[in-house]
Amino acid sequence: MNISGKTFDYVIVGGGTAGLALASRLSEDPTVTVVVLEAGEANLHDPNILIPAQFGKTFGNPKYDWAFPTVKQEHSNGKEYIWSRGKGLGGSSGLNFCAWVKPPAADVDAIEKLGNPGWNWQEYLKYTRRSETFHPPAQELMDVYPHTYRKEVHGSAGPVQTTIPFLFHAVDLLFQRTLVNKGLKNVEDAYAGDINGTWIANANYDPQTWTRSYAATAYFLPVRKRPNLTVLTEATVARVLFADATDGHNLTATGVEFIYKESTHHVNASHEVVLSAGTIQSPQILELSGIGRPEILKDIGVELKLQLDGVGENVQDHTFIGVSFELAGSPETYDRMRDPEYQAEAMRLHREGRGPQRAGIASFAYFPLAAATSEAPALIQRANEELSSSNETLPAGLQEQFDLQMACLKDGENGIDMEIVAFPGFFTPISLPEPQKSYVSILAVLNHPFSRGAIHAKSLNPFDKPSIDPRYFEKDFDLEILVQHVKYVRTMLDTEPFKSGVVCEIDPGPKCVTDEEIREYIKNTHGTSWHTVGSCSMLPKEKGGVVDPQLKVYGTNNLRVVDISIIPIHLATHTHATAYVIAEKAADIIRASLAKERENRG
Repeated sequence: MNISGKTFDYVIVGGGTAGLALASRLSEDPTVTVVVLEAGEANLHDPNILIPAQFGKTFGNPKYDWAFPTVKQEHSNGKEYIWSRGKGLGGSSGLNFCAWVKPPAADVDAIEKLGNPGWNWQEYLKYTRRSETFHPPAQELMDVYPHTYRKEVHGSAGPVQTTIPFLFHAVDLLFQRTLVNKGLKNVEDAYAGDINGTWIANANYDPQTWTRSYAATAYFLPVRKRPNLTVLTEATVARVLFADATDGHNLTATGVEFIYKESTHHVNASHEVVLSAGTIQSPQILELSGIGRPEILKDIGVELKLQLDGVGENVQDHTFIGVSFELAGSPETYDRMRDPEYQAEAMRLHREGRGPQRAGIASFAYFPLAAATSEAPALIQRANEELSSSNETLPAGLQEQFDLQMACLKDGENGIDMEIVAFPGFFTPISLPEPQKSYVSILAVLNHPFSRGAIHAKSLNPFDKPSIDPRYFEKDFDLEILVQHVKYVRTMLDTEPFKSGVVCEIDPGPKCVTDEEIREYIKNTHGTSWHTVGSCSMLPKEKGGVVDPQLKVYGTNNLRVVDISIIPIHLATHTHATAYVIAEKAADIIRASLAKERENRG
């Protein structure tokens, strides 16, 4: 496909979750032209992506996964981590675990409080409903495990198909009933803004085919023949191009330079350039284009066009650890997938619309620290002291974020500090699962980290992966919260039906008892939840912002960022569904901008 030197109204960099959703919406207007440049392959109609319960099969495979390495982590015993990210059309929506989870209303409203009018829960609810079609669970499923839901908070005509997956019922019943017996509430519908309690989540599965419904199948394939939409894969964007700047005026993006089949090309934008390359690569592209911190650009030999100190900063990642248990009675779990004969039969059944390949990770619980430990007030006071006694000079605006996080912690009834997930299988890295046995791994997720990291380009070469430093546990309270998760999970052994349904704890096991031993276990086994945000934060410029509430890069006329890198303070959720919200809202923002421009032209 020859697009070199051609002009389009909109040039979108990245054909991932947000990029394809945005391209689909903008190209609904037949009078505008849209081009999407994606560095990965198309990977369309690929069973490794489409068949849902093959979680992890594409991880680490360079056809599907960027596999970005982090730098050694000082507070995690010097370990390096791999951050998997989707490579190809659909991006990480084609790589993830298909959990369709949304944040509490208060977390979204916090974004607005930081200086972003219109970025609140009511707007979120509007746009998330636009992105999905919710299918109530089949009667076959309801007969085994009744579910409650409120249809009005779910979408009914959006591109992404969602439903409650078929479950490994023994594990989910064990988890749900135990947590209710421990005092958590059963949430009627966690998609209405209240996630405080225990509940069954939806998955982005199409129940007509029991395949993954993701950005490529939901937003792109149905519109791929539009004459005004062009998508080029295996095209790596090197930088954004700008018109010569006039003193005192904003930069105007004229297009992008990209590499295709080892040759350098450019494509022109008559209206806007949009970066949808994700939290890791959007800041890298900005820096390669001359936008960022002067010292970073000087180190990589890029001429400074626009100083914007927030680029690549304020990075926040959800990290998780697991506690694994052997189950009594060997109920059906993902563990059986290790048996080639079982897996082959599961694939055969899937072709008939049956079997365990329709299963999903669906048991979630979110709750305040106060619900986990009577020590919560003392721990919160300690966190407050750690933050206030630090001698470091905080980056502009960070204290405001910390204040919101502390307010959440101090809200002992409604603040969401803890997350645990029931993974129906063995998912810890110390021991090895035994054949013919079944396991449950309770995964604990850090949702509101106080530690802030950075992502920056390392060289002029767009193929060089950027430097990623999440600075895990730089703030010790982040580690303490995970310690409290582990201790809470272990108390489940004292409560029925978990008490009778579990044989024993496998990892970390009986040799890990004291808080210090738990800390070492976490340092040695935790990993990313693949939910990184903040590297192009939507904040006031003077508070470290990169984009304004219209998602426009400060100091530019027509360059926007549309992906989860714009989230300025982390959310208690898995970020997949939120990426579509950002794209849907961005489409309205951009269309309104175009309408105003046309009106001004008369």
